[in-house]
Formats: sequence, structure tokens, C-alpha cells
Amino acid sequence: MEKHNISVGLDIGTTKIVAMIGRKNEYGKVEILGVGKSKSLGVHRGVVNNITQTIQSIQQAVQEAEATASEKISEVTVGIAGQHIRSLQHSDYITRANSELVIDEADIDRLINQVHKLVMLPGEEIIHVLPQEFKVDGQAEIKEPIGMYGGRLEANFHVVVGQVSSIRNIGRCVKSSDLELEGITLEPLASANAVLSQEEKEAGVALIDIGGGTTDLAVFKDGIIRHTAVIPFGGNVITEDIKEGCSIIEKQAELLKMKFGSAWPGENKDNEIVSIPGLRGRDPKEITLKNLSKIIHARVVEIIEQVYVEIKNYGHEEQKKKLIAGIVLTGGGSQLKHLKQLVEYITGMDTRIGYPNEHLAGGSDEEIASPLFATAVGLVMDGLKRQDRKMAEETVEETINENEASEEDIKEVVNEVQKERRSFLDKLTERVKDFLDNAE
Repeated sequence: MEKHNISVGLDIGTTKIVAMIGRKNEYGKVEILGVGKSKSLGVHRGVVNNITQTIQSIQQAVQEAEATASEKISEVTVGIAGQHIRSLQHSDYITRANSELVIDEADIDRLINQVHKLVMLPGEEIIHVLPQEFKVDGQAEIKEPIGMYGGRLEANFHVVVGQVSSIRNIGRCVKSSDLELEGITLEPLASANAVLSQEEKEAGVALIDIGGGTTDLAVFKDGIIRHTAVIPFGGNVITEDIKEGCSIIEKQAELLKMKFGSAWPGENKDNEIVSIPGLRGRDPKEITLKNLSKIIHARVVEIIEQVYVEIKNYGHEEQKKKLIAGIVLTGGGSQLKHLKQLVEYITGMDTRIGYPNEHLAGGSDEEIASPLFATAVGLVMDGLKRQDRKMAEETVEETINENEASEEDIKEVVNEVQKERRSFLDKLTERVKDFLDNAE
């Protein structure tokens, strides 16, 4: 099998670390060759807080994936999330020296680089600058200004900010696990690629990814990402509440949540009871399911309300910004019983559970199509996209070297490649790689 058409996604989460190996089949769908999963020990709320334990967990997940796929992993596309990620809206403009020339790639790059110079809080760095809409000489709502004439080019930007030390720590863990960092992607964006359709992104949709340590939100409208937020609560806080409320150990609390947990207390009758074995010969504990779902309900409502505040911050109430496709829930926490109904009740928005099966090849393992693996599937897809781009760039270079094509053809292909290239976190990946190389 050719090396270049394999991609590996590494999802470093708070509860689990997943390494997933995939490739594109002849129909353009993603075929998963192997998955490795390990308990995540050194990560708290999406941020690495113990390098040694995280490296061990990554190695364990990678070895398991290598064994199932009979492939050797050398490069990975890794996801970043965590409570240090925040986003803001920003407008900026440039005045062009010569308005007789058409706007080109260089002008847009100049504008984006200007946004990168924004002063952030100490330790924070801009990860992502995403142009939303452009204005040329005051003419608004321009999606693609390249090729237009104008003296003043301005744009609204969605700027994602994160703590650079947290991102470098993830890079260090990957490198110390004898892996190369192929790319870095924002986890809510990876999950969105895996579970949302283009129609939903156009119509307007809010993706809520409920993980173990954090809940990630990504809002799309007109096919563009409009808002991202990370809420520092996830499934683990619910488990913690059950543990405290029922005076049981964490392992039992997690099992209770998964087997009998419900986000809707009205579902359970008062006489439904589950018995939990006592520790070291102590009497077993009896817990009513109504009580259990009341504990879960209280925390889930808090999480959803915080997410809903973020959605309203984007402006869902306004007609122009209305999210017609509603809400899509994904991540391990979305498997909680009656969660869909509760989210619809609180927000009044249409809700569905997002499964990453739309982009997977037919006959894929059912377990992989679970919301639990949405981020990992998205990271694999991102890695494959990055490889396609690399191959396109190599083709351009070969074409130029062989001088087979006319100058016009070459220009066209170079523009296509550059347009693609501008859209992602490649610059950040390069910076982290350089930092790690220099640190040694």
C-alpha cells in the first residue's frame, strides 16, 4: 500500500486518546483501517497537565491502531481543544497602493497578516484567522474579492485564540512518542467536518461536541464558521456529581450514568431502584433511578444553558443570523438518554445526534460510526485533505520543472493550490514544528 494515501488522526481527549488510521477508497469515502483507544491519564479539561502519562497513553493507542491495521504510523494530524481556546470577531482593512490592479492573493494575505499582529493577553497567540465577508470600497457582502478592482479592502474576521504553551505541550507529547506532527486542527472544526453536511452549514447550524472534560461549540452559517467556544464542563462533571450525590466510587458512577442515566427525570418511576455493591464487604447501596436522573438533569441543564448563551451571542435570534438547521449533538456525552429532547426543550431549536457515518465507506465497523469517534474521523479526513494538497503542490512543481504547461495553466493551478492553502492551520503547525526542533 502506498504510504501517502494513509492518514492518521490523533484525538487527545480528557477521558480517552484515540489513534485512527484511514485512507480514501475509490469512491472518495474514508475507509478506517485501524483504531487504537487508551485511557487518557495526563489531560484535564482538554489541556495536557502530565506529559509523561500523556506520552504513555498516546503510545498505547498508536500501538493498538498499528496492530489492527498492520501499518506503521509515523505522522499524525492532532486535534487541539481545551478551556484555553476562545474566539473573537474583528474587522480590519488595508488601503491598496494601486487601485488600477485587481485584488489578488497577496492583498488578502497582507490583510490576514495584519490581523495576526493583534495584541493578545500574555501567553496567548492567534491560532486561526478566518475571513467571513469582505468589503471592497464600501461594497459589502463579498465572498471572494480576488479579481475585483478597489482601493480599500476590508473584512470581518473570526479569530481563534489559544495558549501557545498548551499547544506546544501537545506537540512535545507527539514528538516524544516518536511521531511526526503532520498537522494541527481545531477539534470543533474536525468534528464538524465529520458529522455536518454542506447543506446544514449553509442553512445555519450549531454543532455541540460534548466530550469528557469540555463541551465544544462551532456555529456555521452560509457555509462559513461564525463562532467557536469551549465550555469547561463535560461528561466527567456529571460523573463527579453522581459520585458525590450517591456516595459511590467513580467507576460505579460512570457505569450508572451510561447504563441507567437519563437527562429527563420525568421518565423514571419512584419505585425503580438499582443496587450497587458496597466496598469491602459493606452493605450494598440502593439508588432510585429518579434520584439519579435528577442529579444528571441539573448538570446537563447547566451545560446546555451555557452553550445556548454562546449561540445567542452569535445572534441566533436575529432573522439574518437564524440557524435553520438547528443543533447537532456529537461526542461521547451526546449518547446520554433523552438528551436530544432536553436540548430541544431548553433551546426551542431542532436537534439531531451527529454520527460520522456520512463520510465513512460502506461496511465500516458500527462502533466507529459512533458520536464518540466524530473528532477522530474528522482528523483523519483533515489529514487526507492535507495530503491531497501536498500532492497538488508537487504536481505543480513537476509541471513547472518540465515546462510542459503554458504560463496561464501554471498560474491557474498555483492559484487553486494557494486558495486551498490559505484556509487552514498550516502556519501554526510549522511554528510548533520549528519550536520543537529548536528546543532540542
